[in-house]
Amino acid sequence: MLVSDLRRLIEVESPSLDIEALTQSAENLASLIAERTGRPATIVAGEAGPHVHWSGGGESRVLILGHHDTVFPIGALAERPFTIADGKATGPGVFDMKAGIVQAMHAVAALDDATGVEMLFTADEEVGSITSRALLEERAEVCGNVLVLEPSADGGAVKIGRKGTGTFEVIVRGRASHAGLDPDKGVNSLIEASHQVLTIAGFGDAAIGTTVTPTVAKSGTADNVVPAETRIRVDVRVTNAGEKDRIEGLMSALTTVDPQATVEALGDIGRPPMPEAASAVLFPLAQAAMPGLDGVSVGGGSDGNFTAALGVPTLDGLGAVGGGAHADHEFVIVDTMPERVELVEGILRRLL
Repeated sequence: MLVSDLRRLIEVESPSLDIEALTQSAENLASLIAERTGRPATIVAGEAGPHVHWSGGGESRVLILGHHDTVFPIGALAERPFTIADGKATGPGVFDMKAGIVQAMHAVAALDDATGVEMLFTADEEVGSITSRALLEERAEVCGNVLVLEPSADGGAVKIGRKGTGTFEVIVRGRASHAGLDPDKGVNSLIEASHQVLTIAGFGDAAIGTTVTPTVAKSGTADNVVPAETRIRVDVRVTNAGEKDRIEGLMSALTTVDPQATVEALGDIGRPPMPEAASAVLFPLAQAAMPGLDGVSVGGGSDGNFTAALGVPTLDGLGAVGGGAHADHEFVIVDTMPERVELVEGILRRLL
């Protein structure tokens, strides 16, 4: 049944920001949850697509959190249909994170009494959780404990900490001119941007895990024109709130080497760090449910960052075992799915 339910979710594509597709996905997911748990789920409208919420009734004590949107566009399913081969399930979104959703609902369905349990699967996690953040934070505070069904780390380890993440866009503006006839009359934004990239790359601090990485650059309009504008994208990962403030301050204080050019930095570190302390209460319960289970801190962010920042005990990476998140070779190891159901069920029983 786990595999057939996984197929059912995979075969309804759900790319982020595609409202029509996400609506169909939410309806399909809500129907499946109702079938497995015997209680209806609620579809919650959102500007970026509908979220799916379920409650076992009574006083809420734990929130199971995930998302049903994926990074893959419509048509990916036709190119890479759901397949089981060599013990691996493949298909768009199978690892991140539709297998986790399936495992969550089966864990809840296995409980004799799911009173106190909530499940929330949002529609915009892959694009920053802009429209779902208030809802998931509200439910997390009400429930008091959060289990995040994002994919596991290597080897099935759960995620006991995450870095805070953010993206900045640095816009350097100069002045266009003919590169052959009047190069001196222009202000070369690309040269100025080169100075900025070197400066920005120095903001990281490897000793404490802060990474600041220029990743994408776009400049100019033609090969015979001094470029008037250059845009740089910068990926930032931080380990603590102090580093968030430091990096945001440095980005906002950028100044140009060429006084005729201008520089502007847009963006912030939108997902706060999830410290290991956030999982201190829940990780031992997971280890009791699955002796020998490892826990690691990782660089990627999730909605667990938001709930941990509220001071709500949060344990992440309880979802699928596999690999290749966001890649065409994304996969789940099928034989691990029942044991991950038992892991989540075991944590729930201990919490309840």
